[in-house]
Amino acid sequence: MIEAELKARVRQPTAVRERLLALAAGESSVYHDTYYDWPSRSLSADGRELRLRLIEATGGRRALLTFKEPAIESASGSKPEYETQVEDPSAIDVMLRGLGLECTVAFEKRCTNHRFIASGREMLATVVQVPELDGTFIEVETMTGEDDTAAALADVRGLLDQVGITEDDLTSELYTDAVIKARQQRRP
Repeated sequence: MIEAELKARVRQPTAVRERLLALAAGESSVYHDTYYDWPSRSLSADGRELRLRLIEATGGRRALLTFKEPAIESASGSKPEYETQVEDPSAIDVMLRGLGLECTVAFEKRCTNHRFIASGREMLATVVQVPELDGTFIEVETMTGEDDTAAALADVRGLLDQVGITEDDLTSELYTDAVIKARQQRRP
């Protein structure tokens, strides 16, 4: 499956949150994301990602292991994604490190997820704040097949228009890169 996703900076967080609440209630979560790569950084050099995510929400805690292949659509960065729930995230961390992978970056995301149907698709709109970064972001995604990616992205774009996000607000910068850059700038 392809994760057809667009991400944007939010200029008016209150207005965007209100428009999303009109579509669906939001669920607040805290994500603790850890990204892994080989010492050569060959995964990221090839546009691949390997992430272990611990999610803390009102309903409890769960963990997901996610592998993303290189982007199939350059403007949005939409990628084939494979994800599975894991019982013991600390065991997965030990396994990955035991295989020679290293943690390249770990950080926290504070998210409010809104799930609903729009344009006949299951959509997930997430309002995101990363404590190490300035501002608020929104991610809107839907899962689709490779042959339907362009249409799915058009539907995602339409939803962003509906909640007040303009073309100028879109960004393809990865949180991983932004967090690493912010940490480097804080060093003496």
